[in-house]
Amino acid sequence: MVLLDHFRSPLSDRRHWHSFHNAWATYLAEDLNQRLPQGYFAESNVQFGIEIDVAAFEEKNWPIVNDPTHDWQPSPPTQVVPFESARVEQVEVGIFSSEQSTKLIGAIEIVSPANKDRPSQRDVFITKCQSYLEQGVGLIVVDVVTTRKRSLHAQLLQQITGKAQSQATDDLYAAAYRSIALEQPQVEVWLENLELGQVLPTLPLWLKDGDCYPINLAQIYDRTCRAQRI
Repeated sequence: MVLLDHFRSPLSDRRHWHSFHNAWATYLAEDLNQRLPQGYFAESNVQFGIEIDVAAFEEKNWPIVNDPTHDWQPSPPTQVVPFESARVEQVEVGIFSSEQSTKLIGAIEIVSPANKDRPSQRDVFITKCQSYLEQGVGLIVVDVVTTRKRSLHAQLLQQITGKAQSQATDDLYAAAYRSIALEQPQVEVWLENLELGQVLPTLPLWLKDGDCYPINLAQIYDRTCRAQRI
């Protein structure tokens, strides 16, 4: 199965992208759990910003209580400031070692539209990825979002190097990162630009203990499409 556009018509009219991402992360974790040695495990962690309808919590037929403060009115606010709500969205597969008090040793991040939306959202995502690399956690980032024209990969490299990146990065890509603790720490990068209608690549997932596992994105993507009847 080649890469499809899950964020635009006609596919977005028939399937929800967040349901697909959820399933994709689940199957990635399941695939890893079949290959990881004893004492290691992978699990998906998916969180989306959800708006709750207040009406869903309404309760009827409660007795009315005589409240002496019923007519009280607050004074005008002393200040009004703009507020950007930071929606926490993540589609992540974490790889853990239970022999090290359930310590994170690898992560696969599937980018959501909110991760690329506002500067505050991009900063949260980049900070998390940088934190993983600083701890020696192996990292893969997969970005198939077609509705936001931002390269989180380029921003991450700029953040960790302090320099703007001259190497062009397409909006769609998959990248693997491995941090190496030398006198001058380094990050090795495996970057694959993605295209709609093309097969997804296989990338190396370097765990913190030094082991490396191939992540066949095309195979798990194909399985997810079949399971979602796409």
